[in-house]
Amino acid sequence: MAHKFKISAAAGDQFKFAFVYNAEKIFWSESYKAKASAKSAIESLKSHAPGAATVDLSKGESGSGYRFEIVASKDGQHFVRFVASNGETMVRTETYKSKSSARNAIASLIKNGPPAAVVEES
Repeated sequence: MAHKFKISAAAGDQFKFAFVYNAEKIFWSESYKAKASAKSAIESLKSHAPGAATVDLSKGESGSGYRFEIVASKDGQHFVRFVASNGETMVRTETYKSKSSARNAIASLIKNGPPAAVVEES
């Protein structure tokens, strides 16, 4: 089964989306007031993720513009967030025990995000 972006209903008549492979959510978004906003965010990810820098905040690195950030969680694990040029987090991952797993999530979105289909769940 191919990677895809799934748009679904969220609480309060809002919408959210996830970048998934089979049944596994790799990245997921916050809620958006309109489905069109969720679709716009997906298109932004598709166009900006492939050229985005990766900064490892757990090593004290910093960045600007569209970027992936590897962040240390309080329990010593790591997660990834994709940040827009305005500084807003667009999507994030679960926490991973291994930093290499976090890097694999980034690689997956860079490679498989642009051609991924967008599907709407009812």
